[in-house]
Amino acid sequence: MSDIPMSTMEPGTRPSLPPPVTETGVIGWLRHNLFSTWFDALLTVLALALVYLIVPPFVNWAILDATWTVPPEVSNGTRSAQFSDCSANAGACWIFVGARLPQFFYGFYPEPERWRVDIVLILLVGSIYGLLSERVTRKREIAWFFFAAYPILAFWLLFGGAGLEVVPTRLWGGFMLTVIICGIGIVFSLPLGVLLALGRRSELPAVHLLCVFFIEFARGVPLITILFMSNVLLPMFLPPGVELDILVRILIGVTLFTAAYMAEVVRGGLQALPKGQYEGAMAMGLGYWQMMRFIIMPQALRIAIPSIVNNFIGLAENTTLVAIVGLYDFLNIVRAGSRDKNWIGTEMEGYIFCALVYFACCFAMSRYSMYLERKLHTGHKKR
Repeated sequence: MSDIPMSTMEPGTRPSLPPPVTETGVIGWLRHNLFSTWFDALLTVLALALVYLIVPPFVNWAILDATWTVPPEVSNGTRSAQFSDCSANAGACWIFVGARLPQFFYGFYPEPERWRVDIVLILLVGSIYGLLSERVTRKREIAWFFFAAYPILAFWLLFGGAGLEVVPTRLWGGFMLTVIICGIGIVFSLPLGVLLALGRRSELPAVHLLCVFFIEFARGVPLITILFMSNVLLPMFLPPGVELDILVRILIGVTLFTAAYMAEVVRGGLQALPKGQYEGAMAMGLGYWQMMRFIIMPQALRIAIPSIVNNFIGLAENTTLVAIVGLYDFLNIVRAGSRDKNWIGTEMEGYIFCALVYFACCFAMSRYSMYLERKLHTGHKKR
């Protein structure tokens, strides 16, 4: 009270005192979030004890005691690396990842032809950056290239023909195969899901029943069943003499399965819009497709952004199931590499490396989803 000049105080008012130290800053945050009650304090202590028991041993195994470099005779090319080179240390054997990294990325793709995979992925990353970045102009030209020219160019480069050596799809694998399955599933499942959602809301009985039957059937069975059906049953419905590559059959199954879930996400966004949006669009004289294109669908997709990206993340993780039909995706080829006779005992390192790659990809999609929500000002959540 004595530190506050009385001349600066208005008559009849009390001086404003600073809040207690225990209510602000780091101490206040800890008190309100970790030690607000005796039960919260108990949980905090148990969590810290668990962290102490898990994190230091893992850091020692994964970083401090790990083997990061190969012996000189291996680096000079005298012999290839193997698990016995890690026997001197009790930690992780990360030279397994370094020795197998090309196979993890390219699968069994011929080494002299891997430059074709590099070009395809560079064009993919460049096109996606051009479509999503605000710094790049001429979005229309980039979109035409990505959706029209790029698929044809990518297929020619990866498969071959017309002057390039043919590389059959049975040699495709690793991270490259995962990107192909996930990318094609994402690109085609969203527009197909939009059509299925509109068909389910259609007033035409035949269209409505067909869309409902397809969506409920696809959502009622696991993806592994769809993969088996694509691999075994789909060829039975093809004309005699017509055969589809196993990778094409799997891509069709994955895309249709994801589209069924995407249809329900889009339908939820459509139902979230008030009826006045439809009435206002019809009052402006817009036709059905014009109304959907300019008024309804942009708002519905904006609302459904979190669920759409969630489906994309699920698709990226579900690509590991293609191993059941004999395709060596990223996870399967890492697992196969750890079972090599020279690398017995490196399963943990392989799985951790695989988990980090999947986490990086899925986390990037999640963060871009949050950025897109903030940019479009969805307004359907606080933060």
